[in-house]
Parts: sequence; C-alpha cells; structure tokens
Amino acid sequence: MRLPRRPRLLVPVAITLVAIVIFFFVFAGIFTDWLWFDSVGYTTVFSTMLVTQLLLFVFGALLMGGIVGGNILIAFRSRPLFGIGMFGGSAQGADRYRAALDPHRKMIFIVGLAVLGLFTGSSTAGQWKTWLLFINGTPFDKVDPLFKMDVSFFMFTYPFIRMVLNFLFTAVIISIIAAAIVHYLYGGFRLNSPGLHATRAARVHLSVLVGLFVLLKAVAYWVDRYGLVFSDRGKVFGASYTDVNAVLPAKSILAIIALICAVLFFAGVIRPGGMLPGVGLGLLVLSAVLVGGVYPVLVEQFQVKPNQQSKERQFIDSNIRATRDAYGVASTEVTPYSAKTQGSQQEIASEASTIPGVRLLDPTVLPATYEQLQQIKGYYQFPESLDVDRYTIDGVSRDTVVAVREIGRPPDRNWINDHLVYTHGFGFVASPGSKTDPQGNPDFLVKDIPPTNGLGSFEPRIYFGEHSPDYSIVGGGKNIELDYPEQSGNGQGSGQVNTTYRGKGGVPIGNFFTRMLYAAKYGETNMLLSSSINDQSRILYNRDPRSRVQQVAPFLTLDGDPYPAIVNNRVQWIIDGYTMSEDYPYSQRRSFGDMTRDTSTDRFLTPQQPRDQINYIRNSVKATVDAYDGTVTLYSWDDNDPLLRTWEKAFGGVIQPKSKIPPQLMDHLRYPEDLFKVQRDVLGQYHVTNADAFYGGQDFWKVPEDPASSKTKQPPYYVTMRMPNETDPKFSLTTTMVPNNRDNLAAFMSVDATGGADTKIRILQLPSETTIRGPKQAQNAFDTKAASVLNDLRIGGTTETLNGNLLTLPFGGGLLYVQPVYVQPKVQNSARYPTLFRVLVMFGNDVGVGNTLKDALDQVFGQSAQTPSNPTTPGEPQTSAVTTDLATAYNNAQKAYDDGQKAIKSGDFAAYGEAQKRLADALKQLQSALDKQKAATPAASPSASPSATTTPNPASVSATPTPSASPAPSS
Repeated sequence: MRLPRRPRLLVPVAITLVAIVIFFFVFAGIFTDWLWFDSVGYTTVFSTMLVTQLLLFVFGALLMGGIVGGNILIAFRSRPLFGIGMFGGSAQGADRYRAALDPHRKMIFIVGLAVLGLFTGSSTAGQWKTWLLFINGTPFDKVDPLFKMDVSFFMFTYPFIRMVLNFLFTAVIISIIAAAIVHYLYGGFRLNSPGLHATRAARVHLSVLVGLFVLLKAVAYWVDRYGLVFSDRGKVFGASYTDVNAVLPAKSILAIIALICAVLFFAGVIRPGGMLPGVGLGLLVLSAVLVGGVYPVLVEQFQVKPNQQSKERQFIDSNIRATRDAYGVASTEVTPYSAKTQGSQQEIASEASTIPGVRLLDPTVLPATYEQLQQIKGYYQFPESLDVDRYTIDGVSRDTVVAVREIGRPPDRNWINDHLVYTHGFGFVASPGSKTDPQGNPDFLVKDIPPTNGLGSFEPRIYFGEHSPDYSIVGGGKNIELDYPEQSGNGQGSGQVNTTYRGKGGVPIGNFFTRMLYAAKYGETNMLLSSSINDQSRILYNRDPRSRVQQVAPFLTLDGDPYPAIVNNRVQWIIDGYTMSEDYPYSQRRSFGDMTRDTSTDRFLTPQQPRDQINYIRNSVKATVDAYDGTVTLYSWDDNDPLLRTWEKAFGGVIQPKSKIPPQLMDHLRYPEDLFKVQRDVLGQYHVTNADAFYGGQDFWKVPEDPASSKTKQPPYYVTMRMPNETDPKFSLTTTMVPNNRDNLAAFMSVDATGGADTKIRILQLPSETTIRGPKQAQNAFDTKAASVLNDLRIGGTTETLNGNLLTLPFGGGLLYVQPVYVQPKVQNSARYPTLFRVLVMFGNDVGVGNTLKDALDQVFGQSAQTPSNPTTPGEPQTSAVTTDLATAYNNAQKAYDDGQKAIKSGDFAAYGEAQKRLADALKQLQSALDKQKAATPAASPSASPSATTTPNPASVSATPTPSASPAPSS
C-alpha cells in the first residue's frame, strides 16, 4: 500500500529542513569564529588552520575512499560468472547474505564510503600540526649521536613519515577485509569444504593486497630504525646498548626479509597455489619472533645486565647532553657553597642592606585581605592567587604584589545585568611586598575606586580578564554599563557612575544578520529583541587572556599564570608561551603536568596543559593582552629556537620581532614559573654530568615538599635577592632542592627573572658531608622556637595563625630562612582576613621572632643587621618592648596557675592538665623575655652569641620568679 502523495512529500521536506538548520548552526559557528579572528587582526591564523584542515580532510577522505572503494569495485567486477556454484557443493550462507544485500549494494557502498571518509578525513585533519611542521621544518644544525642526522629530521620528518605509514596500513587492512567480504559474497572463494577454493581473480587480488601490506611492513621496519632514538629500553631514554647492537641490525634484517616476503606474495599472482605466500608469511613471523624479539632479549640479559654500567656509559652520556640541551639547562652554573651556620660581623654588615627589601607579603595568603580591604562592592572580585611583579618606587626596584579588581556576579541576576550592565572590572591594586601598615595590612601603592596614582595614571577598566563574563554586549552609545560605584558627600551610597564602551575590542554586532548568528551561537533570543543593542554595539567574548592568546597562537603551550602590569598607561596581561615537543632525540621524556604540579597549582587549579609528555621546551614567545580593548600581541623571545622559526614560516607575520618590545613592557617581563619548574625537575638529576655518577644516582635531588603540605612540592618564589659574588640584588626566581629520601638541604637554585641577557640558572651546591636544614626542618625549628610567642594566639580559640611562604636566601656565606606569619579570626565568617603578625628568621641554628623583619634579624645577628639607612639605637624602644613581653608572660603564667588551682578544687583533672601546659608555655615565654632583656642592655657585648637571645637556658627556668605550682593530683 503506497502512502498518499502529501505524507510522502513530508519526509524529504523534513529532512531538508533539518539539514538547513544543521548547516545554519555550523555556518554560525565558523563565521562567528572568523569574525572574532578578524576583530583581533589574526585572520591569517584562522585561514591557515581552516584551509590546512579542510585540504587534509578532503585529501584523506578521498584517498581512503579511493583505495578502499577501488578495491571493492575490483572485487565486485572480478566476481565469477556463475557464482559459488562453480566449486560445487552448497554455499547457502553466502547466497543468503548476497540476496539480502545485493538490492541495496549501491546505497551500502556509498554510505559506507561516506562514513569511512568522514572518520578518516577527521583523523587526517587532526594531524594539521604534523603536516605544517613537515613542510616548514627548520634545521637545528645539531645531529643525533646515532645516525648523525639533523635533529629536525626527528622533530619534523619522522612524525610525518609515521603518520603516512599509519594511514596506508589502515587503508590496506580495510581494503583486504572489504575485498575478502565481496569475494566471499559473490563466489570468489568459499570456506565450507576441505581446503580453500578461490578463483584466480580473487587469489591474485588478495595476494597483491597482502603483498602490499608486507611491503609496507618492510618500509616500517626500516623507518623504525630511526625511532630507536626514542627507546626507553635502557637505563635512560634514547637508544641503549641493546638497541644499537641488537635491535638496530634486527630491524634492518627484518626489513630485508619483509621485502623478500612481499616478493613471494606478488609471485602468487603468477604461480597458482598458496605455497609461496605461505612460505613468505611463515618466514616473516618466524624472523619477527627470533630476530626482532628473542635476540635483543638475549643480548640484554646476558651481555648488558651483568655489565650495565660500562655498556650503557656512552648512551647515558648522550642522554645527559641531549636532555640538558633540549630543556635549556646546558649553561647551568653549579658552584660549591659552604653554607656557613655562623656569619662574621663583617659579612653580616656587608649584606644587611639587601635584606629589608625581602618580600614578606605572600600572594597565596593575601587574596582574602585584598578582597576585604579593596573589594569595595560585593560584585567585584580578586583572583584566588595574587601576582608578584616589580615596580620602581622612589628610584628603587621593589617586589610588588599586584591584582586587578574584576567584575563578579551581579547582585540581581538577569540577562540585562549579566551581559549589558555588569560588563567590566575596575582598578588595579598594588602593594610593596616588604612593607605593611601598623596593623599588618598591605601598605597599598594603588588602591580604591577611582584608583590612586601611586604608579602613575592608567586606564582602570578591565574588560578582558581571567574572570570576565563569558560575553558582554557593550558600546551601544547608551550609558547603561556600570562603571564604578559612587559615594555622595555625606558618605551614603548614591548609586553608580555609568559609562559606555569606547574601545576597539570585540565584534560589531549592529546588523541583524550578525546578531542572528550570535543569537544562534549562544542560544539567546534577547540579542534579537533587546532595544539596547544598536549599530554601535559590540560583543566581547573569549575574554580570558590565556584563551585569547591560545586562539591566535594554537601552536604554543601557555604558562598557567598570566599576570597584569601597568604598561604605557594601560593594564596589560602578560602571558608566557612555550614551544614544546616530545621528539627530541635522546632527550628524557617527562610529564609536563607532573613537573609543574605543586602547592600553587593544586590549590588554585591552574588550567590543565594540553600536551603532557615532552622532552623539549623553550620560552619562545611573550604575549600581551590589553585589559581594555583585548588587543593581542605576540613577541618573539627566543629567536634561536628552530621550532619557533618553523611555526613562523607556517603562520607568517603573526609574531613580532623581539626588537619591537616596548621598554616599559620589558621592565615587567619575567622568567616564567612553569619553565623554571620543568627545569628544576630536570636538574634534580641532570645536574650530574658524569655518566658513571649518573648511573649510581646517589647525588640526585628532588624538589622538597611544601612545609604547609606533606603531599605536594614547594613552589618556586619570586623575590629580590643577591647571589654570592654579585654586587647588586636582582629580581629572581628561586627554589631549594633536597637529596632523595632526605629532608636536609642539597642545593639552592635561582635565575635572574628580570628578562635580561644573563638568564642562566645558577645552583649553589651544598657540601654532602654537612647537614644543612631543609625547608621542612626549618619549619619544624620555627614551630618549636616560635611556639612561646604564637601559642597565646591559639590558646584563646578566637584566632589562628597562617604560615606564609618560606623564603630561602643566600646571606653572609650561609642561607637565611625568612617566613611571615599571619593571624586571622578563627571563626568562619565572610569578614575575616589575615594580617601580618610576626616575621620568623633562621640562620644556621639561630631563630629570631620579631614584629618586623628587622626585629627578627636583630635577634639572630645583633645590631649588625641594622641597615645604615635605617639605624635603631639600642635602648629604650627595645627595652620597652622587652618589658611589655615580660609583663605579658608573667600575666599568662599567673592566669594559668590560678586556673590550675580552680581545676584541682573542682576535681577537673583534664582542665588542670591543660592549665599546666599553659603554665609551662608561659614559663618558657618569661625566660625568653628575660634573655631578650639581658641582650638589650647597653652593657651587653655586641659580639654575644646570637643564640643567647633566642634560646632559653633550661637551668635558669627554675630561678625565674613564677607562681608556685601545686603537686599533681594522684589518681
């Protein structure tokens, strides 16, 4: 029964409408992407990627379809005239399948090839980076130690050859399967009688296809020889003794055998029967097992393992050289460092001038402080981790903690507020890293709304930031955007100052067609209906700085921490871009995620990096994003990087030369944190350059655990400091290293982070025979020595302390630990925030606890730690402070004693035990205050041992006038 004409027409009409809708949404996505690239001036990137992927898609789909479809047609046209009956017997199964499929064979053929082409084309298009690297490859002018070929062959050519071989293998295998099915269905061969009966056409066709497969295998064996530089068989990454002396000749032999086997399969075209193909297949399998598998295992087991150190020496040496070169650490300078535990007065005096500038404000602790003091309104927000930069203040470069005030959630959520009113953040907040106000809060250089001009005037509006809305529609000529809140003269909130966007950022959205495309992109009909959108309106999206740079530079891997800076009166986001590869011969492959993971990334969820296993990295590009108009600029940073030059050939003109970097921007460029994390991880092993010592591994280091967390690594820190034998302090990126399975310090590592010419990593290697405290041990010492000062904050239960970043600094021939301690209310509420309370200092075994850094240094070093520009006369101020400490300690002791007596009378032994603990702590505090008083008197010798000012004498505690304690109750 046939359907009426009208219902029969509904099916194609519905299919057509669905196809039109799908096409419209696909077109909207592609065209709006082009509009975005056009708005930032990088249409060449979009067109290069689109054309390359489209051509690879078409080429891959047509080639795969041609190979597989051609073999299917050959099999079909060479089918026997009388079908399977020519062999005699029954073939009901094949006959049944053929009867079911034959009426639809054209549709199955077309649909099957279309699906195959779709998947193959998509896979081939996904290899666009491999193709562009291959056709634009730049020589490294360095050769690998095994084949003496330029490194560019392994970086650019070898991956492309492997891609082509994989494609051809896939095409031949699918062709063999498809041809066999067609031959079977149409009587070319049958399987249901003794032996395999096949027509000559089927035998010839399948023999040729299998012969092609074996021929490709011969080529693959030969190409695999070059892949030995990526072997992980030996002690280290790269070709090992077994690879060179067993696997390499085995691959060559297998290539020759596979070539012979391919000839035997091709001979099956001329000579009937399966003897020659069978001999070829057996020979190939047997040689692969014996030559390719058993022989290398025997060499490894009986030659290498008993003599591994001597056998692998030259290959370990090749790995060391390649790894140090590929990770950019070949120029690392390792200097033996004695790390004194007692400094002379002359050394201390000569270095004391650099210490008062040490950064005490921890950018991971202070976000809550910035939010409470500078959020202004609830719809603004600060990042979860602040940034450290440097600014010239009063003629001196200072470490500065910076952040931008970004827009957050509107108080009343609706489409207009979300996308038309609350469109941008406002302001830049900065404070010196070494200075606080009397309450322990940051001493802001730039603050408030409108911002103060402590760093000069600048455009304060933040339309592009890390927490900007997904999209905003701005610039319609109507002042409906919230600019900043306004206060009236009597202090009462009188509303807000409104504005409209006047920048060049974003995509014009004035005409109806463009609005319709974006309405489809975001699924939002209000874009079509809102009267606030007119021909002057622009849509801002892809607003995160990392996202914008990643879009215009898809060949880069970006650092996880963009940071803002005031450059030429504009807030600019600065992002470091890396060129990476996993194909540098002999260089050790490691996980990029594992190398860069530490406390900061775990705590603040730094964006995941797209490429994990790497063995080559360069900080090749510095990128900026203007916070007002979103302008993206890429600057070449490492002109000697062949990988960057290759990408510059592929995307011509998108990267500006290093000479174009403005001087003001150059002042804020810094050594990137992720690169330093990778390099310190590598140098944990590859500071050892002797192959025998490397094999033993006894001198390997690791990144210490963060004292604040027992599970993650301590992050590196930006801090201004002076390395030994240097005249001036420099803004540096620093870290410490400890021996494997130990917590004592093994090395101190730093690099000049100012972006200057001298950016080599410097390592101060500590003597292995001397035990110097590492970060965790230093933290334990701080917790022990500072307990008497800090416990009074914790006992009451109303406040808690937070340890800031534990900085390690070369000082006076030794190493100085500096740690800020913050205090905040213990009760969880939205208004609490940490303030700087104490500064802890340790040099050798001496610990100082002070209200300021200078106070703590004075306790450890005496008055030699005074800086000439900020002298402090010993006497009344210090004596007054000691007197206060004595009074506090005595009162604490008396209260603990009284509480203990009350507990005894009431029979509360638990309270009595707690009171006794407080009494013991108070006695220690009292003894410490007495020692400080003794050290502060004018008659005290200036050369007195520093430890005498910080370590109580147990013998003198009993002589301290304290309340008499009652004996402990018996149970």
